[in-house]
Amino acid sequence: MSTPPAALGSLTVLDFSRVLAGPFATMMLADLGATVVKVERPGTGDDTRAWGPPHDDRGSATYFQSVNRNKTAVVWDLADPADVAAARAAALDADVLVENFRPGVMDRLGLGPGAVRAANPRLVYCSITGFGAGAGATLPGYDLLVQAVGGLMSITGEPDGEPQKVGVALVDVLAGLFATVGILAALRHRDIAGEGQHVEVDLLSSLLAALVNQGSAYTVAGMVPGRLGNRHPSIAPYELLRCADRDLAVAVGNDRQFRSLCATLGLDLLADDPRFATNTDRVAHRDELAVALGERLRQEPAAKWAERLTGAGVPAGVVNDVAGAFRLAASLGLDPLVAVPRPDGTTVDLTRNPIRLSATPARYVSAPPPLPG
Repeated sequence: MSTPPAALGSLTVLDFSRVLAGPFATMMLADLGATVVKVERPGTGDDTRAWGPPHDDRGSATYFQSVNRNKTAVVWDLADPADVAAARAAALDADVLVENFRPGVMDRLGLGPGAVRAANPRLVYCSITGFGAGAGATLPGYDLLVQAVGGLMSITGEPDGEPQKVGVALVDVLAGLFATVGILAALRHRDIAGEGQHVEVDLLSSLLAALVNQGSAYTVAGMVPGRLGNRHPSIAPYELLRCADRDLAVAVGNDRQFRSLCATLGLDLLADDPRFATNTDRVAHRDELAVALGERLRQEPAAKWAERLTGAGVPAGVVNDVAGAFRLAASLGLDPLVAVPRPDGTTVDLTRNPIRLSATPARYVSAPPPLPG
């Protein structure tokens, strides 16, 4: 059986990025077939090579492995004129260049978008920053900092508790996805117009765009949202509810689902209660509703309720840990893991790219590269 073509198989990407947002974007391109050359510092390489524990059985940081498969690595010292010259030569042959240095660094090296694109007009040059290239150029772009100043922590956590960050560097991931979309859009424009362009993505703008309904609550209605724990600001019941043994996630999105919830719990009278007749009513009386539902749910285990409610068309599920989440995906036939080959013939298990393409599927040709030298 022949190997299917790669969607981006003709592209070469020069990756000057480190840590998460940029490497995530370039891994997406690499999974889809692009040749990605990762540029690293002599001796230490990408910061995340040292971000552990945890490590694998060979002492490699699992953080680095999460976003660097399907790439080759090259070591260039950007303080060395000869290595800068090599980097510039590579940029002149590349289709895409991705970097996340502080604004101005690449310009000082002669590798900025103006200089490089003047010599290679077809280049798509992507810059990822923390707070843009203007007044925020000197601010460090760390995910925790952006979650704090960007408002995400103000809406995450219990109402009477302290602000909380999300349990993964979500802003970096979002910025990486936005960068990938921008790069693909710029490549499509190049197909039509024959020229590349400069793609700019910053972490703060990525977060603000991802606030979606919480952002529009402020921009449209002037309301500043706050922390609601696991509750939804506009839907009820849409939260965790305690069962006999543990919590159950219940995500009722419409009146029909609410009636099915009540019927499954044997609480038909609740569906006819005027306090809960519509979603707006339920939001206004969410505390009373949670008490009424909790009294019934606490009589049996969460898994049993999840099975019954799911069978009745009510979105519900237990709160899994990460291992449980992977087991669930596997049980649903989603194949969440891929065995990516190492040079010595062994493999490392990594999370599968979630994009499924019928004609040009993602490829997993090589494990994250060792640091040369």
